[in-house]
Amino acid sequence: MPRMSRPEIAATTRRGTIVLIVSACALTAMPARAETAWDFGFEALEGGPLPMEQFRGKVVLVVNTASFCGFTPQYRDLVQVWTDYRARGLVVLGVPSDDFAQEYDEAGKIKEFCELTYGVDFPMTAPVHVRGTRAHPFFQWARAETGESVRWNFNKYLIGRDGRVIAWMPSRLKPTDERARALIERALAQGAA
Repeated sequence: MPRMSRPEIAATTRRGTIVLIVSACALTAMPARAETAWDFGFEALEGGPLPMEQFRGKVVLVVNTASFCGFTPQYRDLVQVWTDYRARGLVVLGVPSDDFAQEYDEAGKIKEFCELTYGVDFPMTAPVHVRGTRAHPFFQWARAETGESVRWNFNKYLIGRDGRVIAWMPSRLKPTDERARALIERALAQGAA
């Protein structure tokens, strides 16, 4: 059954407009099997299943990552928001991808790099495609939900406690930026026990 999406909200900066909360403004029909983020799963970076269902009721910041990108230092910011908000229900989920030719080709090297260089201890998936026809189904779904696709490494999708995408953030917006923190705070406040 088609459902009405949330309207687009934008924040203006000196450089132009950064889209912070986006959804298609038209009716969008999603297959019954892909109603929320909880309908998807990944493989964990260490191996084994990593179902999104395990995060039901939490707020999830899904970030496509890479080890050799100009935005790679955002791992520090991701660790910071994970540390600041995980007790309140935030999960940071790193999703490595080599779609922009800036990632290791082995999961073990990615894990070692993230842990030793940035102290990453939030969940991470095995590498996947995040754009184009070969994109992981989660990223295809998120694009259909928001109208925003992954444009580069460190794009971010913020998933609400209900499993719906409530924000898309571009690479250049650090997760510790006050605008990103405001979105996270609002998402955490919605439906909190």
